[in-house]
Amino acid sequence: MSHLSLDFVSTVRADRSGLVDLLSDAAGLTAWAREHAAELGLEPGFTASDELRDQVVRLRQAVRALFARAVTPEPPSRADAPELPGFEESLTLVNATALAAPTAAQLSWNGAPSLVVTSAPGTDEPARLRGRLATAAVELLAGPDRALLRTCRAPRCVLYFVKEHPRQEWCSTACGNRARAARHYREHRS
Repeated sequence: MSHLSLDFVSTVRADRSGLVDLLSDAAGLTAWAREHAAELGLEPGFTASDELRDQVVRLRQAVRALFARAVTPEPPSRADAPELPGFEESLTLVNATALAAPTAAQLSWNGAPSLVVTSAPGTDEPARLRGRLATAAVELLAGPDRALLRTCRAPRCVLYFVKEHPRQEWCSTACGNRARAARHYREHRS
């Protein structure tokens, strides 16, 4: 199950050397946005500016703050919990951003009916990008999957995920293996 907003907040991740920010510069945002161009309503040649990158990172932090609130009483992601903006500020930013780029649900019928989200005519790509990211977060947080939103508890992992089955505790098999190995190490060291 893929959620655009989970992919978006997962642009902050951890590896052996520490935190990695896939949106650390305009080139990083450009690459990430091009990978998600269809979902974001962007042209294949989309290029981000430094200003847009700053706006998108600010939006990502607001969405991460809302995710942290949604997983309560569980702990939020350890990636950036101390640096997240406040709840009210985050909620205001996400809602204002979603309103700034009006979108509409459209029906596509290529063999079978499917939902396509399109932007209002005349909306520029930066507004469309920010608006679609904010809307994806609203859709996840207001939908049934919010109750399944979790923080991965594996060592060094800082990702959020939607729990897909009752026994799922980690965002991926690799994280589950890492958590089991760490537990085994703790239990068997002398």
